[in-house]
Amino acid sequence: MNSQDVTMDIQNDESETHSRQTPRKYLRTIAIISTFGGLLFGYDTGVVNGALLFMSRPDQLNLTPFMEGLVASSLLFGAAFGAVMGGRLSDKYGRRKNILWLSIVFFLAALGCTLAPNSETMIAFRFVLGLAVGGASVTVPTYLAEMSPVEERGRVVTQNELMIVTGQFLAFLMNAILGNVYGSVGGIWRYMLSIAVVPAVVLGLGMLMMPESPRWLVAKGKITEALKVLKRVRDEACAVVELNEIKELADAEAHLEKASIKEIAVTPWIRRLLFIGIGVGIVQQITGVNAINYYGTQILENAGFTVQAALIANTANGVISVTATLVGMCLLGRLGRRKIFLIGLTMTTITQCFIGIFSMTLSDQPYFPYLILSMTVTFMAFQQGCSAPITWLMMSEIFPLRLRGVGMGTVVFFSWIANFTVGLCFPVLLTSIGLSQTFFTFAFGGLMAIFFVAKWLPETKGRTLEQLEHCFQNYKTIDCRKL
Repeated sequence: MNSQDVTMDIQNDESETHSRQTPRKYLRTIAIISTFGGLLFGYDTGVVNGALLFMSRPDQLNLTPFMEGLVASSLLFGAAFGAVMGGRLSDKYGRRKNILWLSIVFFLAALGCTLAPNSETMIAFRFVLGLAVGGASVTVPTYLAEMSPVEERGRVVTQNELMIVTGQFLAFLMNAILGNVYGSVGGIWRYMLSIAVVPAVVLGLGMLMMPESPRWLVAKGKITEALKVLKRVRDEACAVVELNEIKELADAEAHLEKASIKEIAVTPWIRRLLFIGIGVGIVQQITGVNAINYYGTQILENAGFTVQAALIANTANGVISVTATLVGMCLLGRLGRRKIFLIGLTMTTITQCFIGIFSMTLSDQPYFPYLILSMTVTFMAFQQGCSAPITWLMMSEIFPLRLRGVGMGTVVFFSWIANFTVGLCFPVLLTSIGLSQTFFTFAFGGLMAIFFVAKWLPETKGRTLEQLEHCFQNYKTIDCRKL
């Protein structure tokens, strides 16, 4: 299809286009519906932060610190495999259809966790739930990146991060309400877990009405369908230009074999992107952010709060996460990705050091619990305002179209494995070496993260996905770290 054919199609469908939502409104609708996958991601990972206190009781699941780590991290282990499977399935069947299937898994797994009679069943269903979380962590950002115009890609993709932290905040809030009002009721944790069923239903029903990614449609030779989608999320002139740009790239890659891990490993510039992507995913985890997301209530209880007070205080981490993500979305339009990431990592590392120092020197002071709370809130402000949005945005941007699903699935696999390691080990570390040494360990991870980002992270702001691919292919002559 050439430019003239595309123009004729636009003219033939002009009246249909005018009867629909404006491109900006329709794109906003797509983002809201699809990011319910992010909301479920956030809720299902965050609800354990509080629910563990109740399911660990002797009259419930009677969990040891190691079993607590398994319950929390089994979801993360499942998410690692869900990320790989999600990338492949979204490449084969489409981003939209994959998200639709994931909503069904979210629904069934949430019910399974709610009704689990013992710790083994809970761990099994948390693993299945993790498959859905991992699939969503790959597919939703990819879907949003491919639907968005270049000037809005950062803001739109970061809406998924906003929904993730919103889901975590809702989990913290519901834990606090249910834990304080009905904390004496046996099995209150089941009600905490069951709430995740509702957004799973919304995601499934909503995705039935959403379009497929135009870039995936072009890759499958469905040019007319891709044009119709682009016309709904772009101005008509922009839709023509973008379709031809996508089609040219797809035609240039049409002679190549099906994307595979082997190809990623043997092609130098793609192998370099794989290294960067894996590094970005691991960087997100080794700072210890998810130790606070999954065990924030236990950290605050360890610092001196009562169980009920810790549940309430932990909601502050959720509030600041949502607020900081909104600020981060504004920063994406003003500053480069690298600068934002480095600011975030520097401040979170400093905060981890302060938590370790205060735990060593001020733990006997009456204000110590509030001091630790202020530090976790500060950490989450910079983590969710700077580091976290860039992580998922970068991973959705760096891989070429033909390899995007498998490439992102691979790097997110490693990110979830790092997440699993932190989630499994944190309760044991807290019990064995204490709060201060645990956070000094995370601070060391933060220093390594700063070095990696400064040396390797490319700058993607202001470039189309196709322009980025050209830059990465010529990395020996083009410094991709510069705007």
